[in-house]
Amino acid sequence: MSSSAPLCPPLLCSALCVAMARPQLPWTFFFFFWKPFHTQARVSYMHMKYLFFSWLVVFVGSWVVYVEYSSYTELCRGHQCTKSMCSKYRKGVVDGSACSSLCEKDTLYLARCLSTQADNQVYSGTWGDLEGLIKCQMDEAPRYDLGSDTEPRKEAAAFDKPTKGTSVERFREMVLTHLKAKVGGEQANLGELARRALAAADANRDGHISLAEARSSWALLQLNEFLLALALQDRGHMPKVLGFCGDLYMMEKVPHAPLYGLPWVLEVWMPAGVRRSLDQWFTPAWPHRAKISMGLLELVEDLFHGTFGSFLMCDLSAASFGYTKRHDLKVVDAQYVVPEAAFQEAIRQQRCDADGDCLYGVDCLTSCDLTKHRCTTEVTKPNLAKACHTLKDYVLRGAPPDIRQELEKQLYACMALRGLAEHTEIEHSLVLNNLKTLLWKKISHTKDS
Repeated sequence: MSSSAPLCPPLLCSALCVAMARPQLPWTFFFFFWKPFHTQARVSYMHMKYLFFSWLVVFVGSWVVYVEYSSYTELCRGHQCTKSMCSKYRKGVVDGSACSSLCEKDTLYLARCLSTQADNQVYSGTWGDLEGLIKCQMDEAPRYDLGSDTEPRKEAAAFDKPTKGTSVERFREMVLTHLKAKVGGEQANLGELARRALAAADANRDGHISLAEARSSWALLQLNEFLLALALQDRGHMPKVLGFCGDLYMMEKVPHAPLYGLPWVLEVWMPAGVRRSLDQWFTPAWPHRAKISMGLLELVEDLFHGTFGSFLMCDLSAASFGYTKRHDLKVVDAQYVVPEAAFQEAIRQQRCDADGDCLYGVDCLTSCDLTKHRCTTEVTKPNLAKACHTLKDYVLRGAPPDIRQELEKQLYACMALRGLAEHTEIEHSLVLNNLKTLLWKKISHTKDS
């Protein structure tokens, strides 16, 4: 055989090539059609995935909106409050400096809802050029007031005193008797406090107190916050009461509130654990925080055997306080600042099986006398100890190195104060003066001190 001869005849090679190529034809066509089919399937899968997640987002979002709306409608019922108050105003049951603006001129507006309790409506609001907080008690919601009856009081009975025919002199006696029960009959300055209450009752400043004005001021005097505003009106720690209608009243705006915390827009979406670790970062510089802290210490001093008796601070959370542009402390929520005499009278009637049953508000705890199953009247921690607990992280963060150690020492000594200890007043005054002196030395040279 010649080396140049082909391995197979040409005809046979052609037949073999065709035979070998024939099985590859279906695979070529399969590959040709598979690619579009694969792409189409992938697009369909992505489409279904997108639809599923879109549906999930809509479902979760709708549920969140529903829950928030349900919570909002339960907590925020300002329109019901104003409707009820204006109805009483038109019937002549109540009157006040804000009634005409609220019910006739429409110049007093309720804006953003800030309520945390259904029976205590709180809104930011405007009254002409004035801005402030508007607070109102709901008609149908029961209201518990330490120092009054143990049963919830319906607001329908709030405006039945004084009765028709009561003279101004008789009303003055009613106010004085009420103040004696609330802040203690041994206080020598109750006459001045009663005078302030009567001056506030004369809403239109005409020198006379109408029956509707008297009923409104009587209802307001049942509220701890309004009573404290009267007691501290010359001390600067409470916002001014701008006007009232019945027991709806407006207080001047505090520019920065709460004392510390995230802006409310971020707070809504921030988990509680993250919020607690970040809330104190939204605070002013340390000298300003020191001045605000001194304001809280001065408030405690005014409430401890003050001009009109002692008051107990039963909620010292950051939400209860704010501050002005000049970093002066203001109380923005005083519903749990209660006269000590009223607290003691009410708590001794409280039945208990453990110390935890003797708690009012958040911070006012007494002990349980298990022999009588009645609460004792002395709080376990004084105002100052609770105030120092609120201020500890607030004023220690960023404190100057030369006073930080001493400041921390004084704060812990303050937090260790007990209400039942002997020589409480002396120890209280010593710790208070040490803290004020330490802070004042560092900020007395600042421009807004």
